[in-house]
Amino acid sequence: MPFADAFAARTSATHAMFERAKVTVPGGAGSTARLPRNGWKPYPLFIADGQGSRIVDVDGNSYVDYLLGLGPMILGHRHPVVTQAVTQAINELGTCFGLPYELEIEAAEKVVAAVPGIEQVRFTNSGSEAVGTAVRLARATTGRRIVVRFEGHYHGWQDTVYWSNHVDPALAGPADHPRPVAMGPGVPAELEDTLVVLTWNDPESFIALMAERGDEVAAVLTEPAVFNTGCILPEPGYLELLRSETRKYGALLIFDEVITGFRFARGGAQEWFGVTPDLTTLAKGLGGGFPVAAVGGSVDAMRLIADGIYSHSGTYNANVVQCAAVSATMDVLSEPGLYERQRALGFRLAEGLSALAVERGLDAYVEGLGTVFQLWFADGPIHNWRDAAAHADEKLFTRWYQEMLVRGVLFHPLQFENLFVSLVHTDRDIDETLTAAADALTVVADSRRPAGRR
Repeated sequence: MPFADAFAARTSATHAMFERAKVTVPGGAGSTARLPRNGWKPYPLFIADGQGSRIVDVDGNSYVDYLLGLGPMILGHRHPVVTQAVTQAINELGTCFGLPYELEIEAAEKVVAAVPGIEQVRFTNSGSEAVGTAVRLARATTGRRIVVRFEGHYHGWQDTVYWSNHVDPALAGPADHPRPVAMGPGVPAELEDTLVVLTWNDPESFIALMAERGDEVAAVLTEPAVFNTGCILPEPGYLELLRSETRKYGALLIFDEVITGFRFARGGAQEWFGVTPDLTTLAKGLGGGFPVAAVGGSVDAMRLIADGIYSHSGTYNANVVQCAAVSATMDVLSEPGLYERQRALGFRLAEGLSALAVERGLDAYVEGLGTVFQLWFADGPIHNWRDAAAHADEKLFTRWYQEMLVRGVLFHPLQFENLFVSLVHTDRDIDETLTAAADALTVVADSRRPAGRR
């Protein structure tokens, strides 16, 4: 049965709810990332509940969940320890005081203990807020205006960084000297002169830029591993180069760990790769599913905030729900052997998917770090956004997503996203997923063969 027919047959209640939502919610969902234009075709699933590694839609269909809320549900849905901690804090303390309190200190102490590059931390409400703070703080600290960032990375929706995520190479120019491209209407064109955009994993272009303009650079902003263009890992020595060159020229190095933070190591990508930035932004995994973000760094990098010279303000910063969630999540993540076990589980899934694809003659391979990865349908290696745009077979990936969805496995429908394995997924989840994938990839492979040769 064609996907459109199979999907319609199993999602009649979802379809009705989408039509209802469009009357009062622009587009029918609370984020553009959840709409058909972002891959959720013909309409997004509407969810009834989630528990652990699984979610159920309003039609009663159950899914092994590798979307995980686009990352925040690192401990799965409704983790009992975190849920209980938040509930207890609300009942015993309140929700928002507009003044400091002890639980805020406890949450901060636990983050500092976990993340190598963070000696002080401020809590806020979204990854976009945290990145905006880090960028402006770097400019205030250095007295410089230029921020270096990379094509294919996404750092939130603020005007200062809403550039050059997934761009048309024809607009961006040559890979060795791309120009910034605003990612949507309403971004002031004047901000282009405050950015230098480079191709990631290209050390030569970075060295040349710093040699030419290093004394103008306030900060280098990067995802330490790119999870906003599928999954692309840094080439050996690349992060170390970013670190050494920023120190050489007096610029700050900012790691956007909104996705990588706590994902595959308790100390995030900076622990995994052994490179320590000046400033770090955190969000998705920080609160075990509750909305919270943070910006942190060395004492020196946070100096202007501490002195009150830089105003980092927000009514809801460090509210009780946030701090209770962070404190409890940090406790859960400190369980001995947790990451080792779940990385091994994720690698088993990734390697199994890769083997199934190869057995069926598909050009596909897996890249990732166990608890986050992508199955690339590509005829060549992916090192950066330009490679992804040139080599990734998006239509084939979409077909695989569709075949997996109707078999009860959920992940993002776009090739340039990724699959998340939570810290509560089980061997049973992996077994069921690989069984579904064996059938789904067979269908995908058969669809590429001439009719007479299937």
